[in-house]
Amino acid sequence: MKAKLKGTFNAQAFLDSAGIARRIVEYRRAEVIFTQGDPCEHVLYIQKGGVKLSVLSKAGREAVVAMLSPGEFFGEGCLAGQPVRMGTATATTDSTILLVDKDQMVRLLHSQHALSDRFIAHMLARNIRIEEDLIDQLFNSSEKRLARALLLLARYGKHDKPVRAVPPISQETLAEMVGTTRSRVNVFMKKFQRLGFIDYTDGLKVNNSLLTVVLHD
Repeated sequence: MKAKLKGTFNAQAFLDSAGIARRIVEYRRAEVIFTQGDPCEHVLYIQKGGVKLSVLSKAGREAVVAMLSPGEFFGEGCLAGQPVRMGTATATTDSTILLVDKDQMVRLLHSQHALSDRFIAHMLARNIRIEEDLIDQLFNSSEKRLARALLLLARYGKHDKPVRAVPPISQETLAEMVGTTRSRVNVFMKKFQRLGFIDYTDGLKVNNSLLTVVLHD
């Protein structure tokens, strides 16, 4: 599961009050924030909403590499000298995104230790997630990968509620995340519903019992 970010530093409050050059942009659901190949000029921070990060292969196949939520940074590759975006970012719901110029962000990370600590913790958590995703793809069945994806979308471990709502997401997107077909996702979702692991009443909700699919050998 996704590692918790360290400390109680409020990145949102800091970015709002630091007097930095920044731009706040509103995006509608399914609107593209940046496209694979675009110039890499800003670090972005999700104030409200959600973001899907995806990559398109030369053969035209799309893979979803991350689903992000409020309080998370993305587009940080520009800080490492990445000249163009390696993937596409799309709003999964109506979203408010803060854009910080990459040079301004570098200066902030050097001068503001609290922000630097928060950002490093974010990067470490992202790396752990990428390693877990790779292991998941290599060794787990598509059914188990779907169960893990649903638990992550429901932010399992972030709070103690036994039932967790999942942001609106299509079976096509779930299939792209898991690396399988939409028809197989449909079969697994029906199975999870029949077993009481998920509930479609008033949106999609995930029960803690879905964890048994992930833990089952």
